[in-house]
Amino acid sequence: MTKLAIWVLMLLLLAVPARAADPAFEKFLQSLWPEAQRLGVSRPTFDAAMRGLEPDLSLPDLALPGRTDKPPSQPEFVQTPADYVRESSIARLAAQGKKLLETHRATLDAIERQFGVQPSVILAIWGRETAFGGYKLPHDALRVLATQAYAGRRKDMFRGEFLAALKMLQDGVSRERLRSSWGGAMGLTQFLPSEYYKHAVDFDGDGKVDIWTSIPDALASAAKQLANKGWRRGERWAYEVRLPAGVDCTIAQPAHVLPIGEWLKRGYAPAFGRKLAPDELKNEASLLLPEGTHGPAFLAPKNYFVIKDYNFSDLYVLFVGHLSDRILDGRPFEKPWSKNTQLRTGQVEAMQRTLTERGLYGDKIDGKAGMLTRAALGAYQKANGLKLDCWPTADVLAHMQKRK
Repeated sequence: MTKLAIWVLMLLLLAVPARAADPAFEKFLQSLWPEAQRLGVSRPTFDAAMRGLEPDLSLPDLALPGRTDKPPSQPEFVQTPADYVRESSIARLAAQGKKLLETHRATLDAIERQFGVQPSVILAIWGRETAFGGYKLPHDALRVLATQAYAGRRKDMFRGEFLAALKMLQDGVSRERLRSSWGGAMGLTQFLPSEYYKHAVDFDGDGKVDIWTSIPDALASAAKQLANKGWRRGERWAYEVRLPAGVDCTIAQPAHVLPIGEWLKRGYAPAFGRKLAPDELKNEASLLLPEGTHGPAFLAPKNYFVIKDYNFSDLYVLFVGHLSDRILDGRPFEKPWSKNTQLRTGQVEAMQRTLTERGLYGDKIDGKAGMLTRAALGAYQKANGLKLDCWPTADVLAHMQKRK
């Protein structure tokens, strides 16, 4: 075969789209063409994105026949507060954050003027999401999003995200930039494709929205997302407080809201003797006990829940909030975390089912010991004469199982 013939054959092979190993997955991908077309995606862009795309069945949070693992495996859902908000990590990132605060002072101040989000909070999100750009996202975003749309537990959500990623390609984002977490989030502050279109901003004025390599764009985009979710300019994310004696931990849930000044009248004292301004006392907050009565306690105002809307995890908010504080103030939490362990997801699910059966819990059975689960657990402890600490333990679970 001549060199010319070999060259022609290679061109023909490259022109033929590679088929996925899973025919059903290939069929699913092709079924998305009408929706992609309505978003303005061209046929060449669509075909190029689909070429050689195969599902990644190693991802968590998939609903596959015969698969028994419990998703998701994100650390904020399986670790204790002490494990997740690890002092060594906080101290290291805070030291970096202090330097970056000075390096990017002008940009951060300009972002705060426009969006109202404090520089330390924006830096803390950047630090948590990608270690200030030091952590390289390991996955191919298109493959992740396509897999989750095809076989994930949240197919509808990821179907929209995958289509938005195709639109990103059509709009000029290079295929090489689409690197992500296992959940499909991209860039220095980890945006899903839909968040890119809702919140990403060209802050460096170069005519491009670049959340991957432009620090001004990435940080301003994170600030804009918080602002769009309701961030209150100049207010704190939370206040660590000392609990009064005999506190009823079942009130530590979002629906129980009081002005901060009222909480203080009831014996909740700001940590380190912090003095609050009159305007702060008027702000409403709920009580947060991430480790029941064992660890630090917080009054959580509106901005706490805005960060939680950025990433739906109390531990994530604690990490970001505390890191933002540590960038400005070197002190750790006044009250340390305990040495409590965390139950496995299946054990917490069993607890949630029992609490639901007893009419104490009305939220999702998801194996996550969040605010509502901890409050419901406290109600069970009160009703059964157990020690009231609102923390899931093997002893409380055993008590529930004996009572069935």
